[in-house]
Amino acid sequence: MREVRVVLIGGTSNVGKSTVAQVVAGRLGFTYLSTDRLARHPGRPWPTPERPVPAHVAEHYTSLPVDELITSVLDHYARLWPRIEELVTARATGEEAEPGLVLEGSALWPALVAGLSVPHTAAVWLTADQSVIRTRVHSAGRYPSATADERHQMDKFLARTARYQSLMLADVHRLGLARLDAGDGRPPEELAEALLKITNGQCSGADRTTNPNCP
Repeated sequence: MREVRVVLIGGTSNVGKSTVAQVVAGRLGFTYLSTDRLARHPGRPWPTPERPVPAHVAEHYTSLPVDELITSVLDHYARLWPRIEELVTARATGEEAEPGLVLEGSALWPALVAGLSVPHTAAVWLTADQSVIRTRVHSAGRYPSATADERHQMDKFLARTARYQSLMLADVHRLGLARLDAGDGRPPEELAEALLKITNGQCSGADRTTNPNCP
């Protein structure tokens, strides 16, 4: 990769960002981080063996219509953005002895990333057909055996992910940004390789002003 110090991987929930990002980080010898670790919005409304669904998360998905769910999460990402920008800037312009960064998360909204004036960064947004995301959520949440309330919460979560991806793709297309289909059945290693090919030589706006080799 051409002097890239930060790789940003965006996309909606359950599209495979974290898995692909960890493979990319391993190949590059970079640090891996999720934006969820910086500040978490009400998360996935289904239990895991380690974590039941908190009451406030269940209430969030039960009580809010889809329009308010998407407004809530986008407002959260807007509030989080200054921290993300500071982190990306520090890692992209820091000491070369410090490892680079692969940062993934839905908080990487296309219009915000496109406005970064930071060199040595590259960004790709992962997408998947909603049927693929639905299958993943139903499997993770054990949808067939879930209660009616649990199914309702998962349905609302899926509606929010679909709305998010639709809005995100509109921005990606409008701004001419890079995207990669992560729902076509390729294993994470192949997706990571495809992502690295996309980012190889990708230049940020700041790079174009200082590097004559940037397109």
